[in-house]
This record gives sequence, structure tokens and C-alpha cells, in this order.
Amino acid sequence: MSAGDPSCPQATEAMEKLCRAYWYPLYAYLRKQGRNKESAEDLTQGLFARLLRLNSFGQVRPEKGRFRTFLLSSLKNFLSDQYDKERAIKRGGGCHFCSLDDSTAEERYQHEPANVLDPEKLYERRFALALLDQARQRLREEYAGRGKSALYELLQTSDAGGPGTQTYKEIATRLGMTESAVTSAAFAMRRRFSHLVREEVANTVESPADVDEELRHLITVISG
Repeated sequence: MSAGDPSCPQATEAMEKLCRAYWYPLYAYLRKQGRNKESAEDLTQGLFARLLRLNSFGQVRPEKGRFRTFLLSSLKNFLSDQYDKERAIKRGGGCHFCSLDDSTAEERYQHEPANVLDPEKLYERRFALALLDQARQRLREEYAGRGKSALYELLQTSDAGGPGTQTYKEIATRLGMTESAVTSAAFAMRRRFSHLVREEVANTVESPADVDEELRHLITVISG
């Protein structure tokens, strides 16, 4: 994992990407535990700073197990060491390597289903959603790279449903395509998204044989 390899030129970029992808599940876990907004922010930033300082990400390998388990275990160890009481590590102890959108985090947290989830279940649900977001972002970038951002956005909106949803016929008219071509494009996009999700999951488990089990787990925690 290049995020933990200080000799890798892309190490900082990889670390920030990892942090941005998975910091919110940890933040939500801490808030659900009863930590206030400021404490959750500081502890989340402090954990990632500690993992970077100890090169812990460089030690993460598929054979060591599921990444979601590693990350939560690391946070629990971090809390048991009472790092939150050491003011030197506030906001990463001067190692504020990744800018976290604190206002967005709290807004997201306030919309969590307060009557259902304990801290660990909320963490697992948010980890699963973060993984899907990673796959979705990769898909968006692929379509943008092919000059098909408009098609991607319209199909995403159509598949999601809700206000403003356009039919495939309307999308075809808007983009100068046939309805059949739009239908085929939608099928291809869903298939590619499924493939990217499997790739993201494969990066977090021990072996390819574990992918299907992990996918079932993620679907279960998302559906509640």
C-alpha cells in the first residue's frame, strides 16, 4: 500500500485519499459513543497522524485481514492509549496532513438514524457506504476521461429515481442518442460499477475467496 511507504513519491497523495475515504466512519463512531464534535474531529485526525507516523498503513496487507476491522481496531487502541488527553496530538500534533470538512461531517452525522445504530454498527454501515463512494468516484472519473460526464450524471440520476428523474427516452433526446443506445449504456454502467465495487472490496480482504462474503456483509449493514 503506497500510502504507508515514505519512499513512494505518491505516498502523501495516497494517504490523503485514504484519509478522505474513511475518516467519516470513524468520526461517526466517535460521535455515537458520546464524544462531542471537537473531540471526534481531533481524535480522527490524531489517529490518521499516528498511523502515518508509525507507518502502520505500510503494514496493512490483504493477508492481515479486513481493512475495516484494522481501522476500527486501530481507533480502539488509540483511545485506550488515551491519546485524546495529550494536547500535543490535537489536530494531528501539527501534522494536519489532510483537511477534513468538519462542518459537513457534523451535518452528515445529524442525519444518521439515531434510533437504530450502536457505534460499531454505524461505523460498519458508513465504511460500506464509503467503499461504494470510492467505486462511484472511480466510475465518474472514467466517464469524465472519455468525455461522457453528461451521460454519467443523467444515468446516475435516472437510476437513483426521485424528483427530476428523466426517462431513457428523454435522456436519449437530450444527448442525441437512440433510446436503445441509452438503455445499453445504462446496463454497461451498472455492470462496470459492480466490477469496481468488487475491486474495492478485494483491496480490503484477505483473499479473492473472501470477496463474496464481504460483499454480502456490506449489503447487510447498508440495508440495516
